[in-house]
Amino acid sequence: MTGRRRWSTEEILDTAAELLRTGDAESFSVRRLAAALGTDSSSLYRHFRNKTELLRAVADRILLTAMDGHRPEGDWKQRVTALARRLREAFGEQPQLAAVWGRYGSGGTGSRLVMEELLQALCSSGLPDEEIPVRYHRTVILLAALIAAEAGISTVTPQEYEQGMEQFRVAVLGADPERFPALARFARDIRPLGADRQAAFEEILAAHLARIEARIP
Repeated sequence: MTGRRRWSTEEILDTAAELLRTGDAESFSVRRLAAALGTDSSSLYRHFRNKTELLRAVADRILLTAMDGHRPEGDWKQRVTALARRLREAFGEQPQLAAVWGRYGSGGTGSRLVMEELLQALCSSGLPDEEIPVRYHRTVILLAALIAAEAGISTVTPQEYEQGMEQFRVAVLGADPERFPALARFARDIRPLGADRQAAFEEILAAHLARIEARIP
């Protein structure tokens, strides 16, 4: 009698990433993953203790992808900006995992590579050592929030997008000018949440880096 195939950790992560590409982290389960692999859940628990550990491992692979071939160039602001763009692009190709990264974090190699590059960039800025941990923390929170927010919009179906746009038009263009005078005044220039995301990303990041620069002695 032939036993069930033994799946490698990488094969498990490949299949989990594909399930997350077409679904979401909330509906994802170890049982669904096991069914996709044609095995039982207990065999997967030999590799990962629980769903959260598995999701962290999949998200860490996105960070590894982002850092693949990365070579630090330029001053500290250019390095942080280049890193931020790499993370945005990598999670843009796997948006379901952006929320996983923001929610659970990761302690894998990919995460350590990102942490090291960001800390090295901040160290080269001239900030006092006591300032670096908090500036690192604020920067990571900002990047995770921006990337997760953009990823959430990119997973909306065309039908959901059209419904949202219709509600946006009603809410903005149909606003009562007596009750919402400012909204009525700028209604035709207000953009929906999903518009100009890249420009917003760049502008918010630049403003954050400017605040850090202002703290350099």
